[in-house]
Amino acid sequence: MEIKKNYNLSKLNTFGIDVNTDFFAEIKSENDIEELFSSPEFKHYEKIFLGGGSNILFTKDFHGIVILNKLKGIEITEESNESVSVRAMGGEIWNDLVLFAVNHGYWGIENLSLVPGTVGAAPMQNIGAYGSEIKETLLNVETFEVATGKKKIFNNEECELGYRDSIFKNKVKGKYFISAITLKLSKKENKNVTYRALKEYLENNKIEIHNSKDISEAVASIRNSKLPDPKILGNAGSFFKNVFIKKDELQKLLLEYPDIPSFEEKGLMKIPAGWLIEQCGWKGRKLGNVGVHEKQALVLVNYGNATGSEVFNLANQIIKSVRNKFGLELIPEVNLI
Repeated sequence: MEIKKNYNLSKLNTFGIDVNTDFFAEIKSENDIEELFSSPEFKHYEKIFLGGGSNILFTKDFHGIVILNKLKGIEITEESNESVSVRAMGGEIWNDLVLFAVNHGYWGIENLSLVPGTVGAAPMQNIGAYGSEIKETLLNVETFEVATGKKKIFNNEECELGYRDSIFKNKVKGKYFISAITLKLSKKENKNVTYRALKEYLENNKIEIHNSKDISEAVASIRNSKLPDPKILGNAGSFFKNVFIKKDELQKLLLEYPDIPSFEEKGLMKIPAGWLIEQCGWKGRKLGNVGVHEKQALVLVNYGNATGSEVFNLANQIIKSVRNKFGLELIPEVNLI
């Protein structure tokens, strides 16, 4: 394993922000992990573990070490007539794991098709899309403790998975390196097509669901029609979380904004952040090198040569305008560095 100095990260973050890190290393095996953890660069400097770079915004150069997770491998560890346990290494591309599942006829993660990033980042964010979350299939997360190098396995409950949230983003942030996860998937039909956009797409296109791959392809088609390809236009997908408020708070808002969309979820009312941003006039707006995507107001984009600070400043302007208009606080889903 080689530790490189003054390494450029522009190709390792989907925003395409041109920043450098003092030190950089790739992990491809457990031997690399042991070697890295014992290195002086790892012991004495601030550190960031990077996967697909699809949920991060670098606002400046990073004075520490960036470690790229390149651990690969997908295997079946347990199997019965009804279910299968699939273990995937943290450096695998998430959508490759989805394709592995649907191509084998397994159910459980097909609604999460084309979610960007790697397997290792999935439980950290508790990724979710089209009415599904990884929380529903996750058995455990394999990690290495940064301070000691010791292995630790977190079960589903210990991960404290919430809306785009987990223990790895809060209580133990930066304290564990995720090396692998195991999912329990169903061999029997277990379709989830209640999410409105997905349901409407299936109905409008007269698509009948015969297997999990049908749902996967439908979700992929919807995502491709709405979201820009980061290889063409730098972005990190949804920049903000949706907003959750109490029912009585929603009633007050409805008096002034009767057309505000909302969905009940676990006793709270979810308001789409994209709708709030659009109502404030941001959808399709461009400010210099940055802007808000014309088809999806949740997506902030780099039109070329943008700095992380420019993206961050745009995000703050949007937050302020939503706060002023609706009295609601948008929270970034993207990790800010």
